[in-house]
Amino acid sequence: MNDPNDTVGLARRDWLKTACLGGAAGFLASYPAVAETTAVPAKKVRGVVFMVSDGMSPGVLTLAEAYSKLTRKRGTCWWQLINERSSSRGLMDTASANSMVTDSAAAASAWGGGQRIHNGAINTDPTGKAITPIAALLKQSGSARIGLVTTATVTHATPAGFAASVPSRGSEDAIATQYLNRVDVILGGGSAFFDPKIRSDHKDLSGDFEKAGYQILRQRDELTASASEKLLGTFTRGHLPFSIDRDRNPKLAARVPTLTEMAQAALSRFLTGDQPFLLQVEGARIDHAAHLNDIGGLLGEQLAFDDALAAVLEIAAGRDDILVIATSDHGNANPGLNGMGAGYSESTQHFERIARFNASHERIFAEWNKLKKRDTEELSALITNHLQLSLKPREIEALYEILNERKVVEWNHQLVKPEGLLGQFIGNHTGIGWTGTTHTTDPTLITATGPQSARFAGMVKNSDVFGHLMEMLG
Repeated sequence: MNDPNDTVGLARRDWLKTACLGGAAGFLASYPAVAETTAVPAKKVRGVVFMVSDGMSPGVLTLAEAYSKLTRKRGTCWWQLINERSSSRGLMDTASANSMVTDSAAAASAWGGGQRIHNGAINTDPTGKAITPIAALLKQSGSARIGLVTTATVTHATPAGFAASVPSRGSEDAIATQYLNRVDVILGGGSAFFDPKIRSDHKDLSGDFEKAGYQILRQRDELTASASEKLLGTFTRGHLPFSIDRDRNPKLAARVPTLTEMAQAALSRFLTGDQPFLLQVEGARIDHAAHLNDIGGLLGEQLAFDDALAAVLEIAAGRDDILVIATSDHGNANPGLNGMGAGYSESTQHFERIARFNASHERIFAEWNKLKKRDTEELSALITNHLQLSLKPREIEALYEILNERKVVEWNHQLVKPEGLLGQFIGNHTGIGWTGTTHTTDPTLITATGPQSARFAGMVKNSDVFGHLMEMLG
């Protein structure tokens, strides 16, 4: 007689081949369509992969689904995951202790410390008392393994919320020291915070990690060739480049790993043995692109995150002890496709123009700053070259003025900055509108699949995530 578990595993793998990434998500079919009940004991969770699409407003998921079909001729994994009956679907209440609108530090600390705190702090309560982060608690209670993977600096707010306690999120030198022997796999950007030549205290933190048994990685090929169980990989001094820039630069692509490659490297190490684990995987630059009102950069990052989600689900396929959660810490700037033309008949063709973009706004502004002759003609040429569209003379003039820190007429105070104006002007061609350049109070999406995924159905308060993770892994 055939083992029913083998049949389920085959079904999951077959689904993977037809869904995300052309083969990436059969993890879903093995779990019941209905949440666990008190009559059936909840399955034990050995590991949790907590995936954060940082700064993803709810509407981004719809835009990413359409953009993926346009550019890759297939839909997204997260969209498919939401449509699986076996998945749990909910909304995250994201407020901080001192504001309806949270920043990433307070949001990640709510997840990693179990308390709502003031914006700007990492696991430090409003009285100044340090809160022990979940990584430290899980290490104290047993042999749990911890991983942090991000496209930002590894010491940035979101990863730090799981593993550090400092009064200010900007104290990345201090955050880095707290990861030693607390986090087993650390992958992303931020070599500056481990380098004695750059650290303010000149401490050779990379050397300390190496002495503690970590392999120090600085190149993509070092990651792909590594067999070490403990890793400190920082592949850039600051944040990793936007995908739209990395993918068009062969030297960058050869040197800097993708989020998918880093997530695969981390998770594969945690699946050996039987130790419990908590792995956070963050698509950080989704948030950065939203701050820049950069729709091309944002959609590139969202699809890169979706590829990582698909890869995680593929690795987890055939197992019933791994919970995968996809969510965001807050919305940002609320991008959306507006109706364009009579009867909105031109909306699709406007949206399709995004596929022509070949650089992030970050790169455009950086190239502008390097130009010797910076005039309106150079600015117009730069935008035409990278975005394949022409701005009106008055738009170019306004952008030129604000780049030179001169006043322009703009009634939305949030948008009186180069990124705000550029985002509006590009929106005239793409149909994409923005509410501003900062975080928003919208509840974020949360989707979970695997054992005890029902914990994350319905409305979930961000600070309650900590309790769920501790109950499952502690």
